[in-house]
Amino acid sequence: MFRPLSIFIGTRYTRAKRRNRFVSFISMTSMIGLALGVLAMIVVLSVMNGFQREMSSRILGMVPHATIVGVNPIDDWQPVAAAALKNPEVTAAVPFTEMEGMLSYKGSMQPIQISGVDPAQEGKVSIVAQHIVQGRLDALKSGEFGVVIGEITARRFRLNVGDKLTLIVPEVSTAPGGITPRMQRLNVVGVFKVGAELDGSMALIHLADAAQMQHWQPNQVQSVRLAVKDLYAAPKVSGDIASGLGADYKADDWTHTQGSLFSAMKMEKTMIGLLLLMIVAVAAFNIIATLIMVVNDKGADIAILRTIGATPRQIMAIFMVQGTVIGIVGTVIGGVLGVIAALNVSELVGWLERVTGQHIFSSDVYFVSNLPSELQRGDVVLICAAGFILSFLATVYPAWRAAKIEPAQALRYS
Repeated sequence: MFRPLSIFIGTRYTRAKRRNRFVSFISMTSMIGLALGVLAMIVVLSVMNGFQREMSSRILGMVPHATIVGVNPIDDWQPVAAAALKNPEVTAAVPFTEMEGMLSYKGSMQPIQISGVDPAQEGKVSIVAQHIVQGRLDALKSGEFGVVIGEITARRFRLNVGDKLTLIVPEVSTAPGGITPRMQRLNVVGVFKVGAELDGSMALIHLADAAQMQHWQPNQVQSVRLAVKDLYAAPKVSGDIASGLGADYKADDWTHTQGSLFSAMKMEKTMIGLLLLMIVAVAAFNIIATLIMVVNDKGADIAILRTIGATPRQIMAIFMVQGTVIGIVGTVIGGVLGVIAALNVSELVGWLERVTGQHIFSSDVYFVSNLPSELQRGDVVLICAAGFILSFLATVYPAWRAAKIEPAQALRYS
């Protein structure tokens, strides 16, 4: 533990010096650089958290949290839904059918994931109705073969509500080929835009139309779609429900379909955090240069302190205190400014757009019209702790070097 003498002298050396303004300037530069590095880390990671939150809410608001899939088509889905709703983690259970196919329009084709839904109940488990930009979700009627497509698909094919296109799905056949395509004309009744890749890979039709295309009875469905309170509990919740229903049912969840995307986003945040940490490290290790200059400048002072009885450990503590004070002040300033900036980054970007007259985030290009930000306490604590630790480590070598100065030699050349 540092003695009061070391703290007093170390903090005194931190203040502005008339005799050597260059050393003072370098000390201030190190402090400002550290503050800017901490500020940048907090703001960038908060913005990444905001984008991840938006992506999570939009993608996982469109795809099933979990499904209870029948080995064979489910004749009566309501008992399955009733069994699922007994689990306190499940908030909704609705019928659902999913199949893959190709959309064709005027010679152009694209792969598509078709979701057979009940428009009256889809709002319980999906946000698609909130993102309809043309037409209506409830325009999907049984037997009319309407389809709601994504905005990217509509733009690619130049489709509007009322246009017709062809859905091609594979069908098992007894013919020698084994699998033959089945084609169905669909009428576009709506267009949705969630601002994610689902806008170009997903389409919705009525549940009964999906059953007819599969040659099932109108009341038969492929699965029961679940909405759960805790997304990360979905694998366990769906697994428990399927196990309770018996061998005729199996569980599926979002981690199988979207898990790689969220793993990639988490990895991206980690890598960017490490790169930004290098900025903080460079600023922190500027303290080394600052303290070495101070040690050279204060050689005579060190010799006098040693002569009147100061130990090498006290000399070392003086310069560790000085470097630590620089690091603490820089980290605290950067942390406070970073928190303020992260909480107000959307307003700052809006002000910048008004001043420059340019739209930085256009909803026509990005899936958001402003810059999202989500400040997480854990990120702030880790960033500030990293700033403190790096600053402290940067003091060790210059302080050790000061402790090794011999009084007679220092006074000879002062």
